[in-house]
Amino acid sequence: MTATYTFDVFSSLDGFGATGPGADWGGYWGKQGPELLEHRAAQYGEAQRMVFGATSYRAFAEMLASTPEDHESRDPWVTRMRNLPATVVSSTLREPLDWPDATVASGDAVEIVARLKQESDVPLRSHGSLSLNRTLMAAGLVDRVQVTVFPVITGRTGIDRIFEGADDFDLELIEARTLDGRTQELVYRPTLHP
Repeated sequence: MTATYTFDVFSSLDGFGATGPGADWGGYWGKQGPELLEHRAAQYGEAQRMVFGATSYRAFAEMLASTPEDHESRDPWVTRMRNLPATVVSSTLREPLDWPDATVASGDAVEIVARLKQESDVPLRSHGSLSLNRTLMAAGLVDRVQVTVFPVITGRTGIDRIFEGADDFDLELIEARTLDGRTQELVYRPTLHP
């Protein structure tokens, strides 16, 4: 049986994954609420393996190194994510990594993730890792695209367009929920558009 691969990403309404220097939005664009945080903690409490590209791994490792696990600013889902087993697809990073149970896989990302999908006995999840996941989507390896859309437009300060340069895809909506009365979580099954 093949493990399910979920590309999990946060987005502004206009499709940006983050804001640039000098933007004063704060984490979650200042729109997190208890329902969102509880839902994320439940999702990351399940057995799964994380998959990161080098850029996202470095960003998470740097962010997490600056706050201890029990610090009030660290959301429980982030601590759970860090404690899950992880594979980092990279030709530049070397072990050991500053992550409790992470390994580096060098080589072709498509081959690495195809092998992980065949060998893993738990689902695979990638939070962020935009260029990696665009490549995996084009190869047909992403089973679910989970987009959490925050109610903001970041036209002036937005960076990291989530799907910039991606191929065309048809999306089948398989789950949708509203969190805290304002944030949308949409889960799609992507199919490469002919």
